[in-house]
Amino acid sequence: MTTSRRGWVWLSAAMLLLAVAVVLGVMVGPAGRLSAANWNIIWNVRMPRVALAAIVGAMLSLAGASYQGVFRNPLVDPYLLGAAGGAGLGATIVISLGRATTSEWIVDPLPLAAFLGAIAAVTVTYLAGAAFGSMRTSTTLVLAGVAVASLTSAIQAFVLQRSSDGVIRAVYNWLLGSLVNASWHDVRLVLPYVVVSGAVLLAHRRHLDVLRVGDDEALTLGLDVRRVRITIVAAATVGTAAVVSVSGLIAFVGIVVPHAVRMVCGGSYRRVLPISIAVGAAFLILADIPGRMLQNPAETPLGVVTAFCGAPFFMVLLRTRRTAV
Repeated sequence: MTTSRRGWVWLSAAMLLLAVAVVLGVMVGPAGRLSAANWNIIWNVRMPRVALAAIVGAMLSLAGASYQGVFRNPLVDPYLLGAAGGAGLGATIVISLGRATTSEWIVDPLPLAAFLGAIAAVTVTYLAGAAFGSMRTSTTLVLAGVAVASLTSAIQAFVLQRSSDGVIRAVYNWLLGSLVNASWHDVRLVLPYVVVSGAVLLAHRRHLDVLRVGDDEALTLGLDVRRVRITIVAAATVGTAAVVSVSGLIAFVGIVVPHAVRMVCGGSYRRVLPISIAVGAAFLILADIPGRMLQNPAETPLGVVTAFCGAPFFMVLLRTRRTAV
């Protein structure tokens, strides 16, 4: 079987997995199984939740695979450059203001603040990294991301220290990630960002293959490494910030899914990126199902489920990894 045909086979298998996950996500839930009598629940509660889970999972997986390609490290994730810290800080500030203060806003300030916080944090990271030479190496950029994440965490802790217990619980729940309030409005809100970001990243999948050989070699092959790196990082960051703004922080999806896809399908990003989209969407839909059922009528945060499943799986992947970026 040729490499191209094998890639199509794996992509078809991933799409089949996604279809099965969508069916299970729609049918399984505390309100009972799918029937004509509860169609309103299906359409207005479960369907937007499944759709949003698919969008979030697909974007986090795609962004994770893209970051891993840009930095040539299979262990990085979409939050590498401080997006998680910036989004968490923005959400913390809004929640600390209180719902009574923000309820009269035209636009829901919580996802807006999380989105702007993530974008601002990554922008500061890139500017700081560029000032110390990250245009030639990604190491300085990663270190700048660690510094910005620490700064946002410190500011967040300062805000929480002066907040009530209710605010602390609300922030804690948001940081753990959840789709309990998913709606069609959320889907419409993030979909344009995800579509544009995804299109840009998929268009650069061949460039990611070239970057695998190193910056100097890529330059000799005629690739504008600086432009490609900026474009991919910007697209992945915008998509990540958009989905995080409505779902909270969900761990391990952006690491485990691309890593597993790479092990099975090979290291070429022409295959890894599209297959990661389908597998990431399926993974998060399936991960959301136990959260609905374990503590009915309460819910287990989605981030807890993905961490519980992803952490041991990731350790197994590290042990059995056969391929590298």
